[in-house]
Amino acid sequence: MKYQKILITGGAGFIGSHLAEFFLKKKCQVTIVDNLSTGQWANIQHLENNESFSAVISCVTDEKLMDDLVREHDIVYHLASAVGVKLIMEKPIDTINTIFQTTDTMIKKCSRYRKPFIFTSTSEVYGKLDKEMFSEDSDVLLGCAEKHRWAYAATKAVDEFLILGYHSQTNLPVYITRLFNTVGPRQTGQYGMVLPNFVERALRNETIQVFGNGEQTRCFCSVYDVVRALAQFPLSPEAIGKVVNIGSQQEISIKNLALKVIEKTGSSSQIELVPYSKVYGAGFDDILKRVPDLTRAQNLLQWSPEYSLDAIIEQVIEDKKIAKTP
Repeated sequence: MKYQKILITGGAGFIGSHLAEFFLKKKCQVTIVDNLSTGQWANIQHLENNESFSAVISCVTDEKLMDDLVREHDIVYHLASAVGVKLIMEKPIDTINTIFQTTDTMIKKCSRYRKPFIFTSTSEVYGKLDKEMFSEDSDVLLGCAEKHRWAYAATKAVDEFLILGYHSQTNLPVYITRLFNTVGPRQTGQYGMVLPNFVERALRNETIQVFGNGEQTRCFCSVYDVVRALAQFPLSPEAIGKVVNIGSQQEISIKNLALKVIEKTGSSSQIELVPYSKVYGAGFDDILKRVPDLTRAQNLLQWSPEYSLDAIIEQVIEDKKIAKTP
C-alpha cells in the first residue's frame, strides 16, 4: 500500500469497519475514531487484539484530538456522518450539524498537515433529478427546505463544495465518492436501511413493510466492492479533485427486492404497502429511480462491481442468521 498509517472517521460503522479490516489485511496500521452514536463496538470488536489496530471512542469535532491524529497518520478516510432517512427525518438539526462540523474539522486538519483526504458523499446529492442514469457532472435538483428529507443531501453537497474548494485554493489532494446504496454484512436496519430490514423481518416470518407503491427502483452495491474502490482512490492520481460514483447498475424495484428476500429465506412473510405519510409524515419526497453512471470509476479507478445482487442478499441473510444464533 502507498500509505501505511490509515485514519478512518466513523470507523465503527458499517462501511468503516469493513474498510479497517481491509487495510489491516494489507498490513497497514489503522486507527478508527467513532463516538458510537450510530456505529457499534461489535463491528470492530474482532479487530481489538490486532496490534496494528487502534480505536478512539470520541467525537470527530474534538479539535485537539483530531489535530494529533491527523498529524500522526498518512491519509484520512472521512466516513463519520449522520446516516439513514429515518434519522434525518427525526433529527434534522443533528443531521446538519454532524455532517458539516465533522467534515469542516477534518478537512482543516488535513489541509494543515497536507494529508490526502477521502470523503464519502452520497447519491442523495442528485436530489429529485429525473434521469435514466446519474453522472457526476449532472446538475442537481434538491427539494424545498420545508421538507427535512433534503437536509442530508444539501449538507453533503455543501461538504463537497468545501472539500473541492480546499483542492482549488491549496492543491490539497482530495477525493470524493458518491455512494449508491451500499449493503452487506454488519449493516443494521435501525436507521431505515431497506435490505437488512427486509432480511430481519423475513427470518422472523414477519410482515415486510414496503413504503410507497414499491415500484421505486434502486441499485445495491456490496460493501466489499465499495471498500475495494475506496482503497483504490489514493492510488489513482487522476481521481484527485474529482467526484466519482461508486455503486451497482443492477436495478430492482423495492417490492421485487422484498419478494426476492422472501424467496431466498424461505419465509412465510407477507408484503404490506405502507404510505410514506404514515412513516415520515405529510409531504415526504422519494425518488423513482437512481442508477449510477460508472464511467469515471472505470476510467479513473479501473473499478467495477463484482458481486451480484443475489450474492449480496445471500451474504446479508447469512450474517443475520449468525447474529440470531445464541
